[in-house]
Amino acid sequence: MKCDFLIIGGGIAGASAAARLSELGHVVLLEMEEALGYHASGRSAAMFEENYGSPAVVALNKASAEYHHSANGGYLTPRGLMLISGPDQEAQFRDDLKELGLAEISSAEAQALVPILNPKTVTLAGLHQAAQDLDTDRMVQDFAKVARSNGGQVITRAKVTAIHHDAKGWQVEAGGETYAAKQLVNAAGAWVDEIAALAGVAPIGIQPKRRSMARLPAPGGHDVTKWPMLMGVGESWYAKPDAGKLLVSPADADLVAPHDAYADDMVLAEGLARYEEMVTTPVTRVESNWAGLRSFSPDGALVLGPDPDQPDFIWCAAQGGYGFQTAPAASRLLADILGGHSSELDADSRAALSPERLR
Repeated sequence: MKCDFLIIGGGIAGASAAARLSELGHVVLLEMEEALGYHASGRSAAMFEENYGSPAVVALNKASAEYHHSANGGYLTPRGLMLISGPDQEAQFRDDLKELGLAEISSAEAQALVPILNPKTVTLAGLHQAAQDLDTDRMVQDFAKVARSNGGQVITRAKVTAIHHDAKGWQVEAGGETYAAKQLVNAAGAWVDEIAALAGVAPIGIQPKRRSMARLPAPGGHDVTKWPMLMGVGESWYAKPDAGKLLVSPADADLVAPHDAYADDMVLAEGLARYEEMVTTPVTRVESNWAGLRSFSPDGALVLGPDPDQPDFIWCAAQGGYGFQTAPAASRLLADILGGHSSELDADSRAALSPERLR
């Protein structure tokens, strides 16, 4: 099978790239699992917070905002983000408050919004009402729908086993089939360096880091629907309402090898303990738990664009937990680069995202 762009990886990075690149040529997307968004993209906290991330990430967030608000009826619903702290963490609280662009509120105002907060331990709070939930599954499926509508193909259960490059382009063996492409897009998440090795391309030093999550019953029988997402200072834990339950994460970032991730019981218990310190309702039952891998480059920014040593090998990698909120602008940047179009991103942001910075 021949195509212009062969994309490896069917998470939000690969699906959004497929949609944008299908405007430029014939796209084929290969996903090794049975469905799109199986790994990190299917285990996201699903939030859009414009001020969350490094300067280059924030630039992508802001450039993605209009898409999130309006495309296909919009993907956002109100949530809000609340930072909470005790008096012994005030210096870190002030730093986080400034970095995230939150407005300080009183502990009484915080308790009015989230009645389980412990007034003895929560003495400082900040709030950003504009943080919103993202409909992540619909976003992945809608990007894939765009790719298909433009003649692209999305193929699951297609694990890549061999990659060869010659004067004619790329030949990739996956799922018992051989695919030929002019340009190869590496959107394989935690596996991007493994794909690069198969292709004979120098790795970028990807760092897959585990992020664990527990689902709890609604604390004390409260209606959590309108509660904001809660975050401990230094992102030491967070909690987010979800379908009438509460998701709590230790915000772990343990470096691991690429694999189908699962939660570490001890790490999860430590995170739940940090959460319990700030609330009045103890954790009595965990309904389920899971983990995903957030993949980072050495400097923490996304890697988007042609490899400087192999220009028809395209990196779409290192989303690092920012994949959904940056996807509209990140995929547009990728298409602009490959299509030879100007980008709305400033030169500094483009440089901070380019693979050239890592060579």
